[in-house]
Amino acid sequence: MSTVTFEHISKSYGDVQVVKDMNLAINDGEFMVLVGPSGCGKTTSLRMIAGLEEITEGTLKIGDRVVNDVPPKDRDIAMVFQSYALYPHMTVRDNMAFGLKLRKLAKSDIEKRVNEAAGILSLEKLLDRKPKELSGGQRQRVALGRAIVREPSVFLMDEPLSNLDAKLRVQTRAEIARLHQRMGTTFVYVTHDQVEAMTMGTRIAVMSDGLLMQVGSPQELYDRPSNRFVAGFIGSPSMNFTEVTADNGKLTGPDGWVADLPGRLKNAVGAVNGRKLIAGFRPEHLELKTDETETVTIPGKADVVEYLGNEELLHVTGLGKDIVAIVDSDNRVKPGDVLELILPYSKLHLFDAESGASLISDRATAAA
Repeated sequence: MSTVTFEHISKSYGDVQVVKDMNLAINDGEFMVLVGPSGCGKTTSLRMIAGLEEITEGTLKIGDRVVNDVPPKDRDIAMVFQSYALYPHMTVRDNMAFGLKLRKLAKSDIEKRVNEAAGILSLEKLLDRKPKELSGGQRQRVALGRAIVREPSVFLMDEPLSNLDAKLRVQTRAEIARLHQRMGTTFVYVTHDQVEAMTMGTRIAVMSDGLLMQVGSPQELYDRPSNRFVAGFIGSPSMNFTEVTADNGKLTGPDGWVADLPGRLKNAVGAVNGRKLIAGFRPEHLELKTDETETVTIPGKADVVEYLGNEELLHVTGLGKDIVAIVDSDNRVKPGDVLELILPYSKLHLFDAESGASLISDRATAAA
């Protein structure tokens, strides 16, 4: 079994705790993405799996084996780093075969594994070149190939696309996803890019300040974030937030804004008047108002319009702040236009103002 299990794992450097009581079960054959801002503990967590960081507290298992004190070479893992770390004087073939030669595998086995990996990654015509003769994307594929030939039970990847340009990132992202589907091996992938996380992960673990904030499928994190941090981190552009107060079944906000609460959303808020909340709504769920519908209405004035082809990204002054909306480009909004944006109640998120916890644990709660 290629499972990876964190049981109350903590990591400290002196008095600074960078990973705090982490519990996470990564399933056999799963593509798990650890995502979060810089300094959240995601790379440290990956390095603990690899054996490159000592565990301060807790138990780490790969399969059924506790590996806290197992050397990296004996953990049956392969790691792809942010830098390609290829030997410049060796050919692609020798770079991919180097680790297998150290393990003293038979020459025929090495050749077979290298050729199979080269076929998977379309490197057959590049095997006799040296790294300086390759593009960035090709070098990254060689680094992947070097990991593949080891045939590990777990692949670990630490931001492997961050050195590539935008177009190559998209291409290589798809190649890694196909590689996972083809091999069916457990992948643990670290990134700060939530788009990478959403497009690649079977499940995503969102981290902040050393804490595991939420684990779930991309759709679950997008539709049902457990707190304000996850809601703001997942999605691009990020979710809009505004401070509101719940009073007598209504939400009141800046600039005299008032919105009625439908029944089940009203129940989620509770009967306490004057409760301070944070309302959240995604740019892509806003529309320009064209007729009377059962929606929340948000007035504002367009400041900046970014034309993106099939859609426009609007920066709108409303509710006392900058609100971002994505609308169809056929609307042809111009800077200075006075607008009314509408939002379906089913897409309105509410968070406790103090704890940041979501009041909408199930999206059905938000329905009228």
